[in-house]
Amino acid sequence: MKNREKRQVTRAHTLLHGGDYNPDQWLNRPDVLADDLKLMKLAHTNTYSVGIFAWSALEPEEGVYTFEWLDDIFETIYENGGNIILATPSGARPAWLSQTYPEVLRTNEMRLKQLQGARHNHCFSSPVYREKTQHINKLLADRYGNHPALVMWHVSNEYSGECHCELCQEAFKEWIKDTYHNDLTALNDAWWGPFWSHTFNDWSQIQPPSPIGEEAVHGLNLDWLRFVTDQTIDFYKNEIVPLRELTPSIPITTNFMADTDDLIPYQGLDYGKFAEHIDVITWDGYPAWHNDRESTADLAMKVGFIDDLYRSLKQQPFLLLESTPSAVNWHTVNKAKRPHMHLLSSMQMIAHGSDSIMYFQWRKSRGSSEKFHGAVVDHDNSSENRVFKDVAEVGQTLEKLSDVAGTTRPADVGILYDWENNWALKDAQGYGLETKRYTQTVQEHYRTFWEKDIPVDVIMKEQDFSSYKLLVVPMLYLLSLDTISRLKEFVVNGGTLVSTYITGIVNEHDLTYLGGWPQDLQDIFGMNPLETDTLYPSDRNKVRYSGKEYELKEYASILEVNQAKIEGEYLEDFYANTPAITSHSFEKGKTYYIGGRLEQAFHEEFYGDIIKELGLSPIFPVKHEKGVSVQARQSETEDIIFVMNFTEEKQVVIFDKLVWDKLNDEELVGEVTVEKYGIKVVAVPLTN
Repeated sequence: MKNREKRQVTRAHTLLHGGDYNPDQWLNRPDVLADDLKLMKLAHTNTYSVGIFAWSALEPEEGVYTFEWLDDIFETIYENGGNIILATPSGARPAWLSQTYPEVLRTNEMRLKQLQGARHNHCFSSPVYREKTQHINKLLADRYGNHPALVMWHVSNEYSGECHCELCQEAFKEWIKDTYHNDLTALNDAWWGPFWSHTFNDWSQIQPPSPIGEEAVHGLNLDWLRFVTDQTIDFYKNEIVPLRELTPSIPITTNFMADTDDLIPYQGLDYGKFAEHIDVITWDGYPAWHNDRESTADLAMKVGFIDDLYRSLKQQPFLLLESTPSAVNWHTVNKAKRPHMHLLSSMQMIAHGSDSIMYFQWRKSRGSSEKFHGAVVDHDNSSENRVFKDVAEVGQTLEKLSDVAGTTRPADVGILYDWENNWALKDAQGYGLETKRYTQTVQEHYRTFWEKDIPVDVIMKEQDFSSYKLLVVPMLYLLSLDTISRLKEFVVNGGTLVSTYITGIVNEHDLTYLGGWPQDLQDIFGMNPLETDTLYPSDRNKVRYSGKEYELKEYASILEVNQAKIEGEYLEDFYANTPAITSHSFEKGKTYYIGGRLEQAFHEEFYGDIIKELGLSPIFPVKHEKGVSVQARQSETEDIIFVMNFTEEKQVVIFDKLVWDKLNDEELVGEVTVEKYGIKVVAVPLTN
């Protein structure tokens, strides 16, 4: 049995409910601030992120500090029974800082210095900005570090972007020199310098990639993205020095993001590397529910994938630090959540490992760009509108589930996801430029396990593989010899490994492997992919697997089988009747290789067979139709099962054993109806 011990991620030891609170926008309206306290009670909220963009309210002039308003907020929220997540204000500078110290302004890839304004646009290399942010953070830690309302530090906000100023150019050169141990020959080898006569003979010749310079050296592009991640982390580490020194017992986070259009993890930074430096993973989740591109269940699968990725980064509960109770303001169409969707979408976060439901924003801004972004309190200041009531319902539900906080979500299945791989594969000038879709492909391999209610960890290549029975590694184009060795060790020791087309093509420098597929991969898979055929969007092929035919599109690897067993064959084109799917028993383990991009029906059949073979199963089986998701968290005494209906109609689910409905305090067994967008949360006590 895997570890069921609770892992509390804040000292609140309960599920957090609340959101970004901006009292600094309302300091001239004490009546509004007084209403906030009353409404916080009515909304059943308990935690508030304060100070995120409040630098100009904290330091309106250089060296002039006005903390009194924040003192009052700390006291009134504490007296009101609330917790505070205190932010450092570096995400948006006051105008005086940019005017006095223009070096803090970011320079874009066209080498144009940006003007004061917007947010998330400072230079990470600037000594002045590092000094100023660390100084105000020290003042905040000195003043509020021992306050009983403080439960967590929220450092800056949604780190993103890159700077090409002279300071950052020099920092990049130093990073390159350090990475390649001051060996210019090693650098030229890694970047394949002779191509287009790009060999360097002096470190000073190195420039970041730019549209007005070099963009076609893939090793350079990859190293630049690595540098941006490292430089951002270094800036973050500078920010938190006083927080670590003065408040060592207060956990520190910074909020991660996801691309809301296609709901994939944010790609500007390697969050796998960033996660090593923060105490609690938090992310800002804004799925476009009810969009016209996909079903609600399809979108829910993607949400589950990102939840499982961010939870798996530290193998502990995460926090949803921002979401909307209604609509956002940046989609092409900003559609409101339908009735019951807010509770359903919130419970999905909890089911996959969140210990919070937090919102941007508590109260709608009266002006500027986010005045129509969803909020708990609308411009009507009412507790009687639909959205406010939906929020209160979530708060009441979380209060009934307070014992869920800190519970775990162990998994026997690991799916590998890699930011660097996505960078390199997107940069590759080959295959289908619009169809590579690495992240979406990983999500499609995740889908079957989500639909079958089998817990999954979405893990990094650096994490330990040994605890998993099954490891799924789709499209790992960039694959170092070190990672290959670790995958081989996993199989040798009894693990089952699945991989696919476009895996193991280049090393960590984005240099292709010579002499064919690396030998260790040929050994463990018992075959060798010789060629990858890229199809036009209108092209189709078919693969026969387990007596059935499945549609193939976009990619097909032509395989040379050595010791492997042929599990499926192509049916058309010049490689008709050749292997498409293989398996191979190696040492104590087993491998599978999927040669082409196949329809979801194939994944259901293929992974269904592996699930049976390995004896994988849900934490607690619940019979249901597609579109209903059943996810679980586990404590020392019980399993907590979340049954969630992501379909547009009522669904009947079946509990074969007696369970306890945690929300309605009643026993359930047999057939149970779950309403459209409805939920059931049940407890199953452990039995020895």
